[in-house]
Amino acid sequence: MILRLWVALLALLMPLAAHATPDGYTRYFIGDRAAPTPGKRAPGLLLSGGGDWDLGAFRWFTAKAGHGHIVLLRASQGPELGEEFMNVVGGVASVETFVFDDRKAAYDPRILSALEKADGVFLAGGDQSRYVRFWQATPLSALIDRLAKDRPIGGTSAGLAIMGWNGYGAFGDDGITTPEALANPVGPAVTVVGDFLHLPHMQRIFTDSHFMIRNRMGRLIAFLAKVRMTGSRTVVGLGVDEKASLVVEADGMARLMAPAGTYAWLVEPSGLPAKAQLGEPLDYPAVRITGIGPGSAIDLRRLKVSGAAFSGVAKVSGGVLTGVPVPPAQSITR
Repeated sequence: MILRLWVALLALLMPLAAHATPDGYTRYFIGDRAAPTPGKRAPGLLLSGGGDWDLGAFRWFTAKAGHGHIVLLRASQGPELGEEFMNVVGGVASVETFVFDDRKAAYDPRILSALEKADGVFLAGGDQSRYVRFWQATPLSALIDRLAKDRPIGGTSAGLAIMGWNGYGAFGDDGITTPEALANPVGPAVTVVGDFLHLPHMQRIFTDSHFMIRNRMGRLIAFLAKVRMTGSRTVVGLGVDEKASLVVEADGMARLMAPAGTYAWLVEPSGLPAKAQLGEPLDYPAVRITGIGPGSAIDLRRLKVSGAAFSGVAKVSGGVLTGVPVPPAQSITR
């Protein structure tokens, strides 16, 4: 635990980029900036769980952007995702990518102007702790909130992780595991972050990505326990599997676009945890889990699922999670 605290402290004090650029970012561009936006843009959210993109979901996003101009934001790597939007997803006029390496870039008028002109904004994967450090409480985060009123906002992996009103900060950690989080749910390694983005219909949502393939159910329950003990007592979890995407319409109705065997998971603890103390394992007697499949729909305003793929009530006792419902296809093979 002491080592983890020192790692977190050093991460905050160390320079955030080994090769900082003079303006705090690198820009990449592909497409035709002068091309008119062919269609009418409309609001919506793309919540992608990471890994390979579901092309149907991403084409839904580009259609919401009027097949126009996309701005992609990230804090690592380069132009690869912009090229994928242009050449694989297709149907866009241009993609402009900004790769941040310093917080000052979130105040840069050139980036803010590009966002204002964009027909859609996409938050790439990477390390969400850098997004929190670079973007939280800046003109850029405030602008994303405002743009969400009339154009689509999307995110994948780390980008998805910051789209709820509460999220995992991942400070000084490569990604806390379920056993670690359940063993000390209110400890300093469970770095939950609030008051960052304020996207429509996401007020009570805590998002997590790469969900079941990385065994993240338990850690999401631990995140919810900490938030409920220290902040919002009605927050719920929304985990999205790799390759899966939830597409959210302007009215808050969402559906899953995903290959067979992948889901989104609505995680709703009952009340406060029975025990969530510093240095002690979590006890949470009842956590309702609802599976959202391709035939389901979820109303994010009311947090109601119709056509659920499966559901059940799990529990955490002494830091051990049991009773997680099994999707039907998996239950047949067991």
